[in-house]
Amino acid sequence: MKRAIIIGSIGLFIAIFLMYGCNKRNSFVEKNEEVKKQWQQVESQYQRRIDLIPNIVATVKGQANFEKETLEGIVAARAKATQVTIDPTNLNENNMAQFKQAQGALSSAISRLLMVSENYPELKANQAFADLRVELEGCENRISVERQSYNEAVKDFNASIKKIPGSLFAWGYKDATYFEAQAGAEKAPKVEF
Repeated sequence: MKRAIIIGSIGLFIAIFLMYGCNKRNSFVEKNEEVKKQWQQVESQYQRRIDLIPNIVATVKGQANFEKETLEGIVAARAKATQVTIDPTNLNENNMAQFKQAQGALSSAISRLLMVSENYPELKANQAFADLRVELEGCENRISVERQSYNEAVKDFNASIKKIPGSLFAWGYKDATYFEAQAGAEKAPKVEF
């Protein structure tokens, strides 16, 4: 009877130990998958930045170039108009035609600017640059949040495979790698126009 109780106790202990071990191994699998999922989130945010930034920069460039061309057209037309002068003692059709042409070019450029300013009460490039800045900040913030979540998942996983008694069941698992900044990462990414 005593022997049956001892064997039963040992069997119960082994059964509880095995159930605990299976439960621990399953938790390692879940934590390991969480690490992988969080890394995918980090990569996803990097991909978002890679996809988004060039498109926004191209849009900003296009708006800035349109506005720049409009303003440069006015400056050039004004410069041309101020170069054409008519000597009041030498009024003729040719001089008058040149003067009208220069003034007409300036009027046309001003009309274009007025049309732009009526359709766009404020220059859109300014807003586009502000929007680009906001998008860049948003991308970097999303990446930072995902990297932080990834490192938290790594910390949780690494601690769980090292703590006793879980470490007894952690065979085959090794530490996950933390995300660490690259050398030179303290410098902001370069955005060129």
